[in-house]
Amino acid sequence: MNMTQHFDQEDLALFAMQLLSNEEAAAIALHVDQCADCHKELAAIQGDLAVYAHTVDLHSPPALARERLLKQVAREKKIVPVDRSASAQRPVYSETTLFQPTIFDEEDLPQKSFVARALPWAGWAIAAGFALTAGQLYRERDALRVTVGTQANQMATLTADATAARQLMDTLNDASAMRVTLNKSQTTPVPQGRVTYVPDKGSLIFIASNMEPLQPYKVYELWLIPADGRDPIAAGTFKPDDHGNASIVMPSLPKGVEAKAFGITIEDNGGSQTPTLPIVMVGA
Repeated sequence: MNMTQHFDQEDLALFAMQLLSNEEAAAIALHVDQCADCHKELAAIQGDLAVYAHTVDLHSPPALARERLLKQVAREKKIVPVDRSASAQRPVYSETTLFQPTIFDEEDLPQKSFVARALPWAGWAIAAGFALTAGQLYRERDALRVTVGTQANQMATLTADATAARQLMDTLNDASAMRVTLNKSQTTPVPQGRVTYVPDKGSLIFIASNMEPLQPYKVYELWLIPADGRDPIAAGTFKPDDHGNASIVMPSLPKGVEAKAFGITIEDNGGSQTPTLPIVMVGA
């Protein structure tokens, strides 16, 4: 490309949007570095593209439309010759003509083709469409992450509930469970307590009925009396409701302790580490 020729506006617009091949882009870049007119025109196109980037609707054009647009540009591309001899002859203005306005016909003005008007919009519309798509994917990923986290917490809760329910059923249905009924004589109705105990698992379920009410600062405490003569082991405290009913479910007990008997004492609130006599209910 010599310095007597310029690239047209469509070529410079395609160059600014990086839509040309490597060879075409290299030729234009070399020419722009040496040609002040084309350099000025390219700067104006880049300024327009920057403005369009902030105003264009965010739509990603179809690939077929883009291909047709580039084909149309290829048909209209041309090199505009510049007559250096004519430009070298500077006009001489007299005082009478210096301030006379020059009148142009509309036919003399260069007309932009539809492709030239559309090109500044196309590249930035594509880039904006990609940005919109990326933002949507980012939001969907965050929403999916929240959903997965919520479902994981729900699964953990359900698993814990299922484990506790299975342990409860295993204790109630275990064939080796020790079942004891505690009674208090000469009382109507008779207070009663039932213990289901699995020594190997340390699992215990206690259900009481018809228990006598206690003073506000007192509680009942259940004791496991080991068969090997060790000290009684506290198995939990309870207060009966208005109907005399109460329960202790799965207290923390050591595994493998064979029970000789179970007893109930009355203790201060909070329970005791050793039973306070008398033992008001006992069963073996």
